[in-house]
Amino acid sequence: MMATERGPAGSLRARNTPSYGKWISNLHINGRTHAKNRATPVVINGKIDPAEEPISVNVNEAMKDLLHYEDTDKDGLITIDDQGPKNFALGQYSNLKSSFDVHGVYQLSCLLQELFLAQQRGLATVTIGRSQLEENPMHRLTRLIKTSWWDNLTRRIDAEGVEVAAPDPKMKSSLRIYIPPGVPEQFDYYTSVAKERPEMHLDVQWLPQGEITADFIKSVNHEPGILALEMERIQLEGQPGTKQLKGLPFIVPGDQFNELYNWDACFCALGMLDTHLHVVKGIVKNFVFEIKHYGKILNANRSYYLGRGQPPLLTWLALKVFEETKHEPNALEILKLAIVAARKEYHEWWTSVPRLDEETGLSRYRPIGKGSPPECRPESFGHIFMPYVEKYGMTLEEVSTAYNSGKIKEPDLDVFFDHDRAVRESGHDTSNRVESLAADLATVDLNCLLYQMENDIALVIQTYLGDTLTVPTEFCARGDEPNSIESSEIWHDRARKRKASMDRYCWNEQQGLYFDYNTITKQQSTFESVTCLWPLWCGLASDHQAARIVKDGLPKFECAGGLASTSEKTRGTVSAINPQKQWDYPHGWAPHQVLAWDGLQRYGYHDEVSRLIYRWLHMMTECFRNWNGTVCEKYDVTNTERPHEVDAEYGNQGRRFKYCPQEGYVTAIYQDLSQTLETDEDDAGLAGPYIYGLTFLTDKTKNALAQGVCYDDFAKASFESSH
Repeated sequence: MMATERGPAGSLRARNTPSYGKWISNLHINGRTHAKNRATPVVINGKIDPAEEPISVNVNEAMKDLLHYEDTDKDGLITIDDQGPKNFALGQYSNLKSSFDVHGVYQLSCLLQELFLAQQRGLATVTIGRSQLEENPMHRLTRLIKTSWWDNLTRRIDAEGVEVAAPDPKMKSSLRIYIPPGVPEQFDYYTSVAKERPEMHLDVQWLPQGEITADFIKSVNHEPGILALEMERIQLEGQPGTKQLKGLPFIVPGDQFNELYNWDACFCALGMLDTHLHVVKGIVKNFVFEIKHYGKILNANRSYYLGRGQPPLLTWLALKVFEETKHEPNALEILKLAIVAARKEYHEWWTSVPRLDEETGLSRYRPIGKGSPPECRPESFGHIFMPYVEKYGMTLEEVSTAYNSGKIKEPDLDVFFDHDRAVRESGHDTSNRVESLAADLATVDLNCLLYQMENDIALVIQTYLGDTLTVPTEFCARGDEPNSIESSEIWHDRARKRKASMDRYCWNEQQGLYFDYNTITKQQSTFESVTCLWPLWCGLASDHQAARIVKDGLPKFECAGGLASTSEKTRGTVSAINPQKQWDYPHGWAPHQVLAWDGLQRYGYHDEVSRLIYRWLHMMTECFRNWNGTVCEKYDVTNTERPHEVDAEYGNQGRRFKYCPQEGYVTAIYQDLSQTLETDEDDAGLAGPYIYGLTFLTDKTKNALAQGVCYDDFAKASFESSH
């Protein structure tokens, strides 16, 4: 649609939209009109408006009384659950004559956060202005992500960073690092670090030569450790000719997940390209290192993940980085490095038996391992272990220990945990869609990712490498001749064959959806998953298939706060024998939103993209506003008032803090969209490479989101204004 055209009522991309009324046209909070992004005082004739004059506040006294009067449930947060007066006179904590009162949950929670941060810095007093506390919540969250949270979530593994990167909140273990055989300089380096800093008690261990087996992984589960990543040699300042190894940066999800996760890092990277490009480059190079030395991009770089991959997104991310850096001299070199590494992972992991189903030509998640996953507590499998508790007269903990040590043999448990490892490799841990089935399923999501990889490799070879890829010896897959040469056609052909297989085995014309295919029972699954939209993201679906998915599939997953991971119907009734899974309805996750937006945008469903983005962004904004700055890994998309209250399985990462959040979980999605929200209409197309359909947002739309207007009210007001 042209920019001058106007879409249906409520379309976020219509430039010439009518006024939606004061509640949309102007941003009012407590009777005050806010300029967009306002975090600085209003200046009139070169002087600060007296009403905006910042004041110097006694930090400890103000914080003590603020918590006493406003944090009535004593959880260290100021939220809509608290029953305080919702009004705090800040002037009484200052020696200055100027003063102002702080009103409402959002301003009070912002005040609490500012006081806590000042307290952390050891300040006795801090200057606070009204504009800081009235800052547009979208702008505040974006600013925090860019200037604070990304830095707090960035890690390096080297002498300076290993004490932060190596500890594992999920496991009680020593500070231990495992080094692959191909980097002896790292072993020498960390051994030297351990000697120079004995107080760290750093245990440096070699990984074995040759293939990593399930037995080896199990043998070191009682001695878990961080796995080494890529390092570079840097010139030491003031010491000409002397270089030192330094770890490349990477991002961690946060909370108890303190390691480099594959697809978590990829989605975080989307929001880091404009401010933390060096970290994103580090992520790509670390992934290449993992493929080279561990055979694949790992679930994460811990010893207990050595047999497990995660959804493959390297080529997709590498192309995003290349678009941002192609003016740099080594940009193409990094892209080619990622492509040859991805090619190795493609052949040796994703399209080799047992992951490859030779009959269909489709791939499955089938990692290696034995026993239950050591990073999970036994109670996580209470419903699985309970029959054996009764059978053996043991406690749950005793059954888990006996099974993992081999003292009891239960083939049914072996089969369950084979599937469980596959569930975790899929990234969807856990969901009724894949539980007790995952290792047998040719899933829609995995095969879409491989289709994307095939097309990405073909694109790079054809467009940037003169249609000739020379494969260096160190990245040869099994059976390759060193320095073998490939053209793009072989990869185009692989993509065509995968599409044909997906159409044959996964597409259901009657239902108008893609379904996973069970390679053992040779039947389609009937489980409805939002991953049915991934064929739109990668361009595998025909126009007809896309239309059917939008018509028949989208309504199954769309909720007030965005897309749920599965339909309610196929999740089933939650019970003791069917406990709520975190990747099932009613929960929504950022990766599912992004890939759906991208896919719908690709096929021209702009209004659907706009609606879904508004729903998700509104839910996140309101959670941040009403719950003391909370940003978490998943949301209940059916409950926009309390979307963060998700207690399934591991709970909700990003909720365990007091006073002030200092990191978020997969926050790229919010940051990237917020950047677009702050873009003037005339420059909307220049908002960055990841606008996800928000090209034509208007100021009215931004104000509606900032005011907390839900999508249904926004659409209703838009419709009424246009008639």
